[in-house]
Amino acid sequence: MSYHPFSDEDGEEYGSFEVFQASDYPESALDEGWYWWACFPGCLPDGDPQGPYDSKEEAINNAQS
Repeated sequence: MSYHPFSDEDGEEYGSFEVFQASDYPESALDEGWYWWACFPGCLPDGDPQGPYDSKEEAINNAQS
């Protein structure tokens, strides 16, 4: 798991997202792969997981697009 900032076109940060593998949350019954969701460190996620993606980089790129 890792956290990354959401940034606008000017580079201003306005939130945070977590990137994780389905195996990090085995109780969730997610398909294998990488996911992201809006989430601040130490807080519950703000929405459903987005994915699966084949790699961590793909999940990060999708979250930042």
